[in-house]
Amino acid sequence: MRTKVVKRKGKWKQFIPVYLMMLPGLLYLFINNYMPMAGLVVAFKQVNFSTGIWKSPWVGLKNFEFLFTTDEAAVITRNTILYNLAFIVIGIVLGIFLAILITEVANKTLKKLYQSAILVPFLMSIVIVSYIVYAFLGAEHGLINNSVLPMLGKEPVSWYTRPQYWPFILVFVHTWKGIGYGCLIYISTINGIDKSLYEAASLDGAGILKQIRYVTLPCLKGTVITLTLLNIGKIFYADFGLFYQVPMNSGQLYDTTNVIDTYVYRALLQLGNSGMAAAAGFYQSVVGFVLVMISNLIVRKTSSENALF
Repeated sequence: MRTKVVKRKGKWKQFIPVYLMMLPGLLYLFINNYMPMAGLVVAFKQVNFSTGIWKSPWVGLKNFEFLFTTDEAAVITRNTILYNLAFIVIGIVLGIFLAILITEVANKTLKKLYQSAILVPFLMSIVIVSYIVYAFLGAEHGLINNSVLPMLGKEPVSWYTRPQYWPFILVFVHTWKGIGYGCLIYISTINGIDKSLYEAASLDGAGILKQIRYVTLPCLKGTVITLTLLNIGKIFYADFGLFYQVPMNSGQLYDTTNVIDTYVYRALLQLGNSGMAAAAGFYQSVVGFVLVMISNLIVRKTSSENALF
């Protein structure tokens, strides 16, 4: 019994190299993710930089009022939630579809080429993406107005003044830019599936479609749930570059492009109140945390092995 206790006490020494490898990452997380949490106090203060953050007067929940008392509160909340829901659903469906198509490619060279090509838009700066979109949608020199619409016998469209088109444009641009990241995760999961499952299904007479339905999709369940839970945590956050840069900050499009992040940015430019921006970030984080906890609780009750914790 005594020898077992000694072995357990000395066992941690063999993990010292692992702890040393973890140390840089842990330091990074502590410095960039935990130390800044002290700045949450800014959300409850009227910041005066001449006296410093800690000596600035407390204002309680006053900084949160501008998010809920303005006429645009309902619009920015609606836009933020609906866009993110569309991004989550389309990202999952299309990501799985493309991942399955790529993994079914027999030629290894082509498979690697497709995997690399689908990730290229994700690595692009959103500023570059905004100018690519402008090259297609520009009123005077845009490809669609000068080439596509004339062939169809249609009149040119002033895309940057017509808000009704932008929900589809933004969803398309976000999907084109971001689908590669999720797709590679699904590809990695599919490549990790035990090949004997496919062999057994093939021996039972299952074709490719049935193998996808009864082997691939069930094995992707855990990955889909994990990615969905992580995205739900960010459902009150919006891609600032997508909603600000791509529409070129056109005021005529605010009804369909204004989200919480762009609204806070514009308010900060006009009012110069950093406390309001901090309050918005605090609000988004709290709501995201609550949604993740609720979603994880639901998953744990229905499929406990796929819950985050």
